[in-house]
Amino acid sequence: MGQLASTAPVRRQTSYHLVQMSVPTRTVPVPTSIVLVAERVEHRLAELLDTEIERWGALDRDLVEPLLVLRRFVVGSGKRLRPAFCYWGYVGAGGDEDNAALIDIGAAFELLQAFALVHDDVMDGSATRRGARTVHLDFGDRHMVEGWRGEPRRFGEGVAILVGDLAHVYADHFVAGAPDRVAAIWNELRVELNVGQYLDVLGTARGDTDLPRARRIARYKSGKYTIERPLHVGAALAGRYDELHAALSAYGDPLGEAFQLRDDMLGAFGEESVTGKPVGDDLREGKPTPLLAVATARADREQRAVLGLIGQPDLSPIDVAAVQAVLVETGAVSEIESSIDRLTMYAISAIEQTPITIDASAALIELAEYVAWRDR
Repeated sequence: MGQLASTAPVRRQTSYHLVQMSVPTRTVPVPTSIVLVAERVEHRLAELLDTEIERWGALDRDLVEPLLVLRRFVVGSGKRLRPAFCYWGYVGAGGDEDNAALIDIGAAFELLQAFALVHDDVMDGSATRRGARTVHLDFGDRHMVEGWRGEPRRFGEGVAILVGDLAHVYADHFVAGAPDRVAAIWNELRVELNVGQYLDVLGTARGDTDLPRARRIARYKSGKYTIERPLHVGAALAGRYDELHAALSAYGDPLGEAFQLRDDMLGAFGEESVTGKPVGDDLREGKPTPLLAVATARADREQRAVLGLIGQPDLSPIDVAAVQAVLVETGAVSEIESSIDRLTMYAISAIEQTPITIDASAALIELAEYVAWRDR
């Protein structure tokens, strides 16, 4: 896999311009290779959760609300990347695209993502997700409005954890009965996701700015689980994992890193109206990203003082703009953008040489471009 570029630092020559900054990305529409899968996965998710809402609502109406919240979280929202990569890994390996098990596993990936995001919001203390109030704050608000006993924060976080756990259980429900190799990969990717999340929480608490560690977090928390492992699951479901997993990793590993690097850029510069999260939210949380690691390594004393603001939850828009300016002036933004381009080209070159169907190869190239240059 390629290394992050190493170019001479760009030193600050003028005073900081304390205005909101943005980093332009290429305009890449949602590809048809996602839409094709998303509609079928959406239907399956709605089918399951509607059945569960009816079943548990008949027992106790209070059980409807957390299930409705989960339904709103996973139906009609999300990029459906993981089901798409799983789908094309399967179809590319010669699998029958009408196989219902393929859509079930795609739905499982969406529910596992819901589990991760709901829990992540609790751990990070996030206020918004996908343009709406986060689950833990939503239930905390309900506690206050109703005047219930105890602490609203604890109630909200407790319910959010349970909603995330429900999503995880339903995800496993969809994978039950899958071939042994599929189940083994599924179990491993769940461990990898949690390992990466722990390193992220630890790095945030310690204020880590080590580049190799930041890349490791990106790989295990997000990259492998978003692209490489869904491809592996798809190939395993088609019975060709042993033959294809190395070639699919040659595509999925660099593209997974490019995916998370773009996520980091959007977390620092993305517009709330597009991403659904406040501008600079990751800067307030102090995420240990390669973007921050590169900027810190190159910063002069004054710039390091500005970067020291990162991790403070009450960063003002002016503070955020000052940090953004340093990220640009140190050359960190340019380096990360160059790395995204290079990693994506590595991935595309790898998939062009992989013995999969022509349609799948074209779809995975299209997906690579979308992953790298998306705006949300």
